[in-house]
Amino acid sequence: MKYRQLGNTDFRVSEVSFGTWAIGGAWGKKDDRESLRALHYAIDRGVNFFDTADVYGDGHSEELLAKATKGQEEHIHVATKFCRAGDIHDPKTYEMPQVEAYLDASLKRLERERVDLYQIHCPPKAILEDGSVFNVLDDLTRKGKIRYYGVSVETVEEGLICLQHPNVRSLQVIFNVFRQKPLEELFGEAQKKGVGIISRVPLASGLLTNKFTSGHQFEEDDHRRFNENGEQFNVGETFAGLGFQKGVELTKKLEWIEEGRGNMARAALRYILDQPEVSCVIPGFKNQAQIEENLNALHTPSFSGAELNKLRDFYHNEVHDHIRGAY
Repeated sequence: MKYRQLGNTDFRVSEVSFGTWAIGGAWGKKDDRESLRALHYAIDRGVNFFDTADVYGDGHSEELLAKATKGQEEHIHVATKFCRAGDIHDPKTYEMPQVEAYLDASLKRLERERVDLYQIHCPPKAILEDGSVFNVLDDLTRKGKIRYYGVSVETVEEGLICLQHPNVRSLQVIFNVFRQKPLEELFGEAQKKGVGIISRVPLASGLLTNKFTSGHQFEEDDHRRFNENGEQFNVGETFAGLGFQKGVELTKKLEWIEEGRGNMARAALRYILDQPEVSCVIPGFKNQAQIEENLNALHTPSFSGAELNKLRDFYHNEVHDHIRGAY
């Protein structure tokens, strides 16, 4: 395993870490026994950072992480998120009584005395512009209930707003071959401020595995079916904002990145890791085989400068105009 500094924290996190939305729910069928086997396998391979949220399976993924990391709390870092269990537009959701209640509930499920990284979970821009929530998080840090805090954002503009607050230690952003906009300004500004970048939706909800055909049908409880057009939450969280059919079409034009790299998933993760501003990438998983496959990106050849330029042009000329929603 290789490790990188998470911004100006004292954490060095595994380059390939993992998100736990899929084992909590909203990605079709899941098996807790298989999820726990996969978590243990990841830890045995040196993974020391996991991202979760209080709304992933109504806290179920937090409970699974508690079981998997029991006795290893000092060196297995867990990041969780809050706000989406309530009304994200109501300022009271971000005031001390409610935030501390969310935090206490997460701590109970995680069976920990403090959260390593507590993140605001994609709040509206108006909440970030107001900034009061950062004072709340500062107070909770002083109380010892959280070690550091960050923000999961939907847009570059939101990320830049967060960078104005000195104690924001990380930004979690949608970044992948199909979503390159953060490279243009946000990554450089974050690096100047010593803020870590956590790359989520790295495989564009599975599009960048190159395993789907245009006729694929997802299960009813899979967000790739019920949120393809942003019906339930931000459209960018599903297929990185692309419609499924367009995403499959664009994926076929990317098959060249597989050459010498095994498969598209490894290549897509390698592309993200080739950006020095990125602290870690957090693909999701449901089983041990997916953990193992994603970890293979660590040994996948990097992209050349010419290849990175080709991918940049592909994004600007063929992808950019097809992404829905603000980003």
